[in-house]
Amino acid sequence: DVQLVESGGESVQAGGSLKLSCAASGNTDSTLCMGWFRQAPGKEREGLATIDNDGRTSVAESVRGRFTISQDNAKTTLYLQMNSLKPEDSAMYYCAGKKYCYMKTYDYWDQGTQVTVS
Repeated sequence: DVQLVESGGESVQAGGSLKLSCAASGNTDSTLCMGWFRQAPGKEREGLATIDNDGRTSVAESVRGRFTISQDNAKTTLYLQMNSLKPEDSAMYYCAGKKYCYMKTYDYWDQGTQVTVS
């Protein structure tokens, strides 16, 4: 099994930056592909970025140029650097993991952390 624990969500002013972290423990071979998602009230969950075991990243066009996904060298902690934050970035943010990026479904999710931009 895999446990994902996220941290870093808080309230920030528009134009500010925030870095979310997601620590993975357990059978991390099951989470070679990691991703960030967000969901605002009344809206569908939105995929933001993914990173595979080789470090290749993909970032959604809606946040490209402002958000960056990365991992530590041990590949046990996932990060989302968010710059130039806008009020519309306010949402619950989640990290998730799956075995490979070509798989459709993420198997592991964290509890989420709230980001509020005002």
